[in-house]
Amino acid sequence: MPVRVPATLPAVEELKKENIFVIDEQRASTQDIRPLKIAILNLMPLKLMTETDLLRLISNTPLQVELDLFLPDGHEWTNTPKEHLDTFYKSFDKIKNCNYDGLIITGAPVEMVEFEEVDYWNQLQEIFDWSRTHVTSTVYICWAALAGLYHNYGIPKHILKKKISGVFRHHVLDKNNPLFRGFDDTFYVPHSRHCEIRKEDIQKESRLHIMAESEESGIYIIMARNGREIYITGHSEYSPYTLDYEYRRDLAKGLNPSIPYNYYQGDNPGNAPLVRWRSHANLLFSNWLNYFVYQETPFDIREIK
Repeated sequence: MPVRVPATLPAVEELKKENIFVIDEQRASTQDIRPLKIAILNLMPLKLMTETDLLRLISNTPLQVELDLFLPDGHEWTNTPKEHLDTFYKSFDKIKNCNYDGLIITGAPVEMVEFEEVDYWNQLQEIFDWSRTHVTSTVYICWAALAGLYHNYGIPKHILKKKISGVFRHHVLDKNNPLFRGFDDTFYVPHSRHCEIRKEDIQKESRLHIMAESEESGIYIIMARNGREIYITGHSEYSPYTLDYEYRRDLAKGLNPSIPYNYYQGDNPGNAPLVRWRSHANLLFSNWLNYFVYQETPFDIREIK
């Protein structure tokens, strides 16, 4: 999928090196098609890394995508240059009257804080509510999945005694669902989180459906509203070295982190990671875009409701 992005976005050059097709706004304007409008609410601290990871995945189908990056208002983002944010990101206030075919909401490094204590929580709740009437399908990733389930359905999060970090084997519970078309019987996903949602809490809510899980890392994907909401607790979008970066960052902070499970070759941090989740990640996002966005969204995007 050629993703329509500003030619100066740093992720563009990195993706071109990987032979991933991105298209600048000038060239896109010559193609007589309606692109899918996708928004990304990027709450991750290293925004350039997350942009590249997500663009790598949504570039993998033959449709054109027009991308908007946005942020909640009123929060100071300290890990990304202000010039980058001013150039490539919009405020929610600027887009809240728009409709989108798809929305991705990323994780955020605030797991240990109560939801109500996050300084942008009130606006995040407004975004969650807005997405239900302005977006065809929304994907919530990691902390956003916990936050969305809490806001929309009252599902509590539970702090783990030890952080889950590594690459875990999963299986699908509903093999006929098109989100999993082409999946193998088992597949691998990176996880990196301090909290969890519990199966017994989800099973009490009839509007929520557990779609995939792991014996080791727990629930992975929950679906609601026939795919208009997809909650993902893991990080299928992670690049090969993201867990490595997090592990060495925590080592440098003196946090004594565990070696990410099933990640380094020979479980030795001196070796390179063994990447075993890339094919699943590409299938997951291409299936989402095809079956839950492209085939469900109206031609006139203003009709989304």
